[in-house]
Amino acid sequence: MPTAEWVAIAASLGALGAALGILAVRGFVRAYRLSNLAQAMWGGGLALGAAAMAVELLAYVGIVNEPLLRGYVFLSAGIVGVLSLGAAGSLHRPRLARGYAVFQGFALGITAIASFTARLPLSMVVGGIIVGQPSLLLIVLSSVVTVPATIVLLGTAVISLRKAFRWSHLTMVAGACVLGAGGALYIASFPVMLYYAEFIGIILLFVGLMNLSRVAAPAPSPRSIARPG
Repeated sequence: MPTAEWVAIAASLGALGAALGILAVRGFVRAYRLSNLAQAMWGGGLALGAAAMAVELLAYVGIVNEPLLRGYVFLSAGIVGVLSLGAAGSLHRPRLARGYAVFQGFALGITAIASFTARLPLSMVVGGIIVGQPSLLLIVLSSVVTVPATIVLLGTAVISLRKAFRWSHLTMVAGACVLGAGGALYIASFPVMLYYAEFIGIILLFVGLMNLSRVAAPAPSPRSIARPG
């Protein structure tokens, strides 16, 4: 019979995943209303976070198979990669954003192919917790996605802070550090408490990203301001 602690952890994982899912839907709705691609990327990053949390919950309750583990390996890298695409798009530098999107899209594609074709042992899950590390190739590919993504996220936060000091941008720095470190070191090698750190990192980053576009947006040119009379 499940213990009270087991039920509490399973319930909390489910609640965290649901919270990320709700935020993802709100991000997509906002992106549709504003026709904003950056918002769509932030919603996509949150959706990947919700999916990763769902896999963690399934593993914890004993539902484990190789396809789920493959998906988790990709999601672990894809969260920060997709969020960084939204951050790059918010800087209103089209050439830089396009170039980074091409790089990150290629890196994510290669990582997805390697993840979903890899042989992953079910022994990666111990006591309901994903604790095993994948192959060296997957770790390297994950780093190719997460390390540049973390640099982009931190870079956009610094640019925003230089234009205007806001606590929300400090939360973005904190969130980027949590997710970037987790991806680069591979979050599957940490115990269950990292699941909660992962959730907190995504939320902190989302708060900063939601305010990023307001500060990073270019000021209107004098010509665009109507003259009185």
